[in-house]
Amino acid sequence: MRIRIAGFSVSVVVLGAWFAPAVYGQQNGKFTASQDGKGALVYGELAKAPDKARGKRNPLEKDPEAVAAGRNLFEQHCAECHGKSAEGGKKGPNLRVAEVQNAEPGAIFWVLTNGVVRKGMPVWSKLPEPQRWQLVSYIKSMGVVPARPVSAPPANSQPHSAMGSSLPPH
Repeated sequence: MRIRIAGFSVSVVVLGAWFAPAVYGQQNGKFTASQDGKGALVYGELAKAPDKARGKRNPLEKDPEAVAAGRNLFEQHCAECHGKSAEGGKKGPNLRVAEVQNAEPGAIFWVLTNGVVRKGMPVWSKLPEPQRWQLVSYIKSMGVVPARPVSAPPANSQPHSAMGSSLPPH
């Protein structure tokens, strides 16, 4: 009986280690938007924002100083988890994906205010409201990072001919 339980436990751990990154959009220790649509699980908190919260407009959206202030706040409070350029870190998802960049500012503000405690994102409701809107301004200013091909050749590589020709590259 103990052997079966131990074997079952090992199976659960091995399968969990394999499936968890796929389900939660984690690759190489970083949270990313998965290309198979599973990124919705990671970014689903935005969809949970109530309509009233989504409808809020960013009062600082036309203030160029808000983006700079938001960048400073991001570096102080968010970069540790989401990465310096917000492309995902070991603890937090990529904020430069379409799911976030196309979200309503009010939804992003709502997530900042309420956090995602069960996934490790703290509640930022004690951060003054104008500062939370500055963070929204900065996050929205970054734009979507284009997806990179998984197996692109290095930029400085030269194509090789099948016959090993000594002709110079074109």
